[in-house]
Amino acid sequence: MKIAIISDIHDNAHNLVLALEKISAYGNIKKIIFLGDFAGAAIAGLLCASPIPVFAIWGNNDGDKCLITKFSLEENSNMEVGFETFDIIEIEERKVFLTHFPLLAKSMAKSGDFDAVFYGHDHTKNKERIGDCLVINPGEIGAYKTGIATFAIYDSETNDAEIIEIENSITTNTKLSKDKFESIKYEFNKQKGHKY
Repeated sequence: MKIAIISDIHDNAHNLVLALEKISAYGNIKKIIFLGDFAGAAIAGLLCASPIPVFAIWGNNDGDKCLITKFSLEENSNMEVGFETFDIIEIEERKVFLTHFPLLAKSMAKSGDFDAVFYGHDHTKNKERIGDCLVINPGEIGAYKTGIATFAIYDSETNDAEIIEIENSITTNTKLSKDKFESIKYEFNKQKGHKY
């Protein structure tokens, strides 16, 4: 069975639409696993409308979790959201650990209890093996940190994955925004503390 793995959308609807189109065109993808960081609830609407079923876990930047959950529970939604920033699923005969966080991913891979571990959070695409366990970070859909939007396709038959770059992706981390953040960075250090 082939599964798409996405992570760290961070409100980049443009790149998410491109990713969903590319995943659908792939042909035989049975499910999309999303490893967290919607950033806003509107992104959940796009995932709920996916023709391929989506299973999502939480990240650390998910915005309004109540509204995202509400969207996922709507009658025509094709997205299910887990309860935590991690989960365990079975894909055919493979036991797979899902997490948003790299530190947890590496520990679970070293445990020897899983065939594969999927993680996100640091936005950096990565494929490695720890013992017999495949460890995959699909990179980021948002293209904010790396400037590159990527996802992965996992094949449970071979217990292997391929990381795919999304053409025509965009980033909001432009020179204009970088310059503005640079110009105000010291302002945050001058804020009042919680002392009274």
